[in-house]
Amino acid sequence: MTAAGTDYTVDELMVATLARQFENGDQVVNGAASFVPVCAFLLARATHAPELVWVAGGAGLDARPRRIPASTLEAPLWHRASMYLRALEDFWPYALNGRWLTKFCVRGAQIDQYGNANNSVIGPDYHRPKVRLPGSAGLGDMGSVGKRLFYWTTTHDRRTLVEKVDFVSCAGWLDGGDARRRAGLEGGPELIVTNLCVMDFHPDSKRMRLVSTHPGVTVDAVRAATGFDLVIEGDIPETGPPTANQVRLIREQIDPDGARRREFGDRKSTRLNSSHITI
Repeated sequence: MTAAGTDYTVDELMVATLARQFENGDQVVNGAASFVPVCAFLLARATHAPELVWVAGGAGLDARPRRIPASTLEAPLWHRASMYLRALEDFWPYALNGRWLTKFCVRGAQIDQYGNANNSVIGPDYHRPKVRLPGSAGLGDMGSVGKRLFYWTTTHDRRTLVEKVDFVSCAGWLDGGDARRRAGLEGGPELIVTNLCVMDFHPDSKRMRLVSTHPGVTVDAVRAATGFDLVIEGDIPETGPPTANQVRLIREQIDPDGARRREFGDRKSTRLNSSHITI
């Protein structure tokens, strides 16, 4: 079934868009509160990438969860795994080897124009922050050891998409251009999927570039919601919709409890329509 879906929500559009980035043979792992990426991994495996290798929560290899639980770092997520990995002895040696776990999804409280992400502190003084965030966890490692990074956020606004992060928890393209290469870092950010649009990074400047806008969202609306000047080249298309089969799989098989919608907080709706997007 490849017919485009006509009745879908922004969370389902984000899941399907992110799922397109994963192929057979890719090796992926999810972090904490990663409901959208987990749904994307499961959708990719159920459709075009059945041989996608997923280490659920850094513990369960090739997991087959019945439901996505309240956290993406708890045992029900790695149900029916073919192998269990211990964090220090097994998982991190694999993760820190540049040949394994090739793609990683990143969400930050702040993400800047070069794809640097911050989950540590808000404010100019690290020791006296305005807000202390959960911390980098594994982001510092994953951003520095050659991973291909795919970002997502359900809060596309000027507080999240900032010109410069207050603290680099996950290294993106640093100051742009060849700064990452000069720092001795391989890999780097490739794509960012938000509740308003899809963006990538200009191949030379490494500044964030608008790729597509979601149905009902204008280029001007994306500009207004972004805390820096995006690279915008030519006519910007609409983000491709999920297929009817993808929507059915998400709703009926992958995430019937709607765990993915937890990332949208207390917002009333994630429904798209022809004139606007409601979030």
